[in-house]
Amino acid sequence: MRYAKKSLGQNFLIDKNIIDKIINLTNIENRDIVEIGPGKGALTEEILKKKPKSLTLIEKDINLVKDLKIKFSEDKKIKIFNKDILDFDLEGLVKDKAIIFGNLPFNISSQILVKIIKFKNWEPKFKDLIFMFQKELGEKILGKYKTKNYSRISILTSYRLQSRKEFLVSENCFFPKPKVTSIVIHFKPKKNKFFNIKNISTLEKVTNILFSNKRKMINKNIKKILSKNEISKIPQISLQARPSELKPEIYYKIAELIEVR
Repeated sequence: MRYAKKSLGQNFLIDKNIIDKIINLTNIENRDIVEIGPGKGALTEEILKKKPKSLTLIEKDINLVKDLKIKFSEDKKIKIFNKDILDFDLEGLVKDKAIIFGNLPFNISSQILVKIIKFKNWEPKFKDLIFMFQKELGEKILGKYKTKNYSRISILTSYRLQSRKEFLVSENCFFPKPKVTSIVIHFKPKKNKFFNIKNISTLEKVTNILFSNKRKMINKNIKKILSKNEISKIPQISLQARPSELKPEIYYKIAELIEVR
């Protein structure tokens, strides 16, 4: 019996009803599927019943990989990679109209999402991204302007992804039980029609700097990245505003100004 490793943020999903709800969020039949962190393969088994074209599993834990290879040894649709997703070329692996699933390790879930947002080619090949996060992080990802959950990660996410909250998942649906509720979010890629940020890392840098003192006015931090002349080109910006009081479009405009220097 394999026990969950706390160091890898492992909590295995064991609730069949939740698994069914996840895989029924989109049409799997004849689609190329990627599953990040399959664990013991509970979600994997149900995905296979929906007849995907192919299924790629990416799992860091070598012991789980050994078990998965035995469990699915007779299914030729499956490829299993024993890799750390943060170091893996996911963009190069994803095929046209693919679906990416992930019951993500809590300790690196935001890094995995940002890795995907930072794909070099956009629009990307995948069409659906269905991830599970801790509820607190998920609410920040979904956070809208002028709400308490508006944050760096929501600004970054909303530039490239449409996000929809699907449902909450009780801690009782996992083994071992985490101490928090989880949330499933369904993402679809989008192209921003009004801004053209060539390198999404520029936007990431802007949000990191301005949110570094999120309770203070932006007047000092914005001068670290823009000249007075550049600031004057941003409509409706107030230097007395706090980071959470700036619309996403202002962050996008700042990133554009930095890139055209």
